Amino acid sequence: MQSSDLKKLNIAVVGAGYGGAAAAKALSLLGATVTVYEQASRIREVGAGIGLRPSTMDRFRRWGIADAIRKVSSPSDYFEILTATGERIMVEAWPEIDAFGETTHLIHRGDFIEALLSVLPAGMVRLGHKLERIEDRGDGAVLTCANGTTVEADLVVGADGIKSVVREQLFSAAGPVFSGEHAYRAVIDIDDASGMVVDDNLRMYIGRGTKVYLLPLRHRGQVSFDITALCPDGTWAPSVTKDDLLRTVEGFDERIVDITRGLDMDTVNCRAVYDIDPVRTWHSGSVVLLGDAAHSMLHHQGQGANSAILDAGALADALQEADSVPEALALYQATRKPVTDELQRISRQGWSEDEVDEVFPGQKPASQRPAQRAEV
Repeated sequence: MQSSDLKKLNIAVVGAGYGGAAAAKALSLLGATVTVYEQASRIREVGAGIGLRPSTMDRFRRWGIADAIRKVSSPSDYFEILTATGERIMVEAWPEIDAFGETTHLIHRGDFIEALLSVLPAGMVRLGHKLERIEDRGDGAVLTCANGTTVEADLVVGADGIKSVVREQLFSAAGPVFSGEHAYRAVIDIDDASGMVVDDNLRMYIGRGTKVYLLPLRHRGQVSFDITALCPDGTWAPSVTKDDLLRTVEGFDERIVDITRGLDMDTVNCRAVYDIDPVRTWHSGSVVLLGDAAHSMLHHQGQGANSAILDAGALADALQEADSVPEALALYQATRKPVTDELQRISRQGWSEDEVDEVFPGQKPASQRPAQRAEV
């Protein structure tokens, strides 16, 4: 689209998470008028650290915000996978380093979203706007929020997460899919990591039915300590005790057991793990899905946040390359959906048949079954 046409676009982004904030930055750089509508009264990210891949850092560089991310992250050279007792299975450099001239950066989720929001103009993000209804009018859309606000936009970007209202009302009524897993996440001081963190590289320890991740956040003197374990309880925020966690790491390196024993349970984020089945269509002529709203995936490949950022970049690119908004949305989906479909698929391959059968005798959690047909 011509620069003059892009500057006339009024864009509403639903959701101020990673994808929504990144989309707001990328689209505002095109000259469009962008407003972000977020249901929360304040932005707060809890949980763990994540790795920002070289392709993601390259996007930040192109948007002029890489320095803001580097200030609150640590560069990492490689990741390592080990047995439960610490024998090395593999060690590998992060992919894409040569292609983009960047390395992976490890960052706390809270620092990441704060950094993204800090580079948006004041007033662009409007908190306390919970979307209740979206009406697609073909050449535009109308949002109705719970506080009574009505918003008209030429383009709506649904970046409202795994429980997306935009997706449910316009593209797929299918709900999130339980993976058969729990994730227990805490951020601890390096001094409490039993000497297991000596550099800036991610390590994953694999035992039967359990994986433990140690992700250094050395720029803040901390470590993201994550336990992922098979569990049949699909309660979204399950109640878990210290003894439950200790049972999941039984047989692991005694230092991991010690870290678990020392956790303050009030600081541990406990969640059942969900994703969604692939959605056939992400867009209409004036509404488009992005990030978890389009392709929420399990965390085994560490690609959820990265995918949302790359979505935002691809959407901005498509608007520049295509002749109209509908053509741009079709180009965006054609560019990104094959990639995220594959990431969703391989992210579900987290456990062996024997491990799944042990926890789910005679059955499988939905995410472990053969791939569903994409929703119409």
